[in-house]
Amino acid sequence: MSQPHSGEQRVESLHILTVNTHKGFTAFNRRFILHELREAVRDVSADLVFLQEVLGTHESHARRHRNWPETPHYEFLADSMWGAFAYGRNAVYPDGDHGNAVLSKYSIQRYHNLDVSVPGPERRGLLHCELEVPGQSEVHAICVHLGLLESHRQKQLGLLCELIQSLPVDARIVVAGDFNDWRLRASNRLRACGLVEVFEHSHGQCARSFPARLPLLRLDRIYVRNVNLQYARVLSHTPWPHLSDHLPLAAEVRL
Repeated sequence: MSQPHSGEQRVESLHILTVNTHKGFTAFNRRFILHELREAVRDVSADLVFLQEVLGTHESHARRHRNWPETPHYEFLADSMWGAFAYGRNAVYPDGDHGNAVLSKYSIQRYHNLDVSVPGPERRGLLHCELEVPGQSEVHAICVHLGLLESHRQKQLGLLCELIQSLPVDARIVVAGDFNDWRLRASNRLRACGLVEVFEHSHGQCARSFPARLPLLRLDRIYVRNVNLQYARVLSHTPWPHLSDHLPLAAEVRL
């Protein structure tokens, strides 16, 4: 984790981006496009970036691709634009590891990766970051990637609610990521702990984000508590449909 010095001017809003990076490859792993993805992420100029399926290391890919970065993918994506970043390693295998990451323009005071894996091959986590946002007392960011099975997701949503309920009632919270909630069960569960999904609030339903070329399923979400939504949109314009199997979501919230 790296932490920059925050300015003194009070921050009134946060621009948010969430994207499943698909480990830096296009759909079906046809092409390594991490450099293109970095430029696209930079163009959004979000204050907070939530990343899922981001690689820490992968030795065989590093040998195979000449333009493989020397730093972990989340650090390569952060570059000089996001001075603070945190990584939650979820899956570990012989060649390397991947997980969730948060990139922030504001200091990350502390972070913790909560293991919410259910027995079986899938490894999942909730990356919880407490941010130091100038002029704001307490801001929390939680990056989420839930399981593929409904029974697993329900247990993981329960653990997410426990985490939310452990925070101060007046804390400002942003929860974003890939919920894999194709059956649309998550929002009802999360309303019980005070979370509102931004697209449901502004458009009446969660955004279609998967598959990126022809989005049909509403898998990716941004949930908030104690903030006011300014806008929410799906990034479906070029080059995003070519950079992952998920479309990113963007939002602005007023603190």
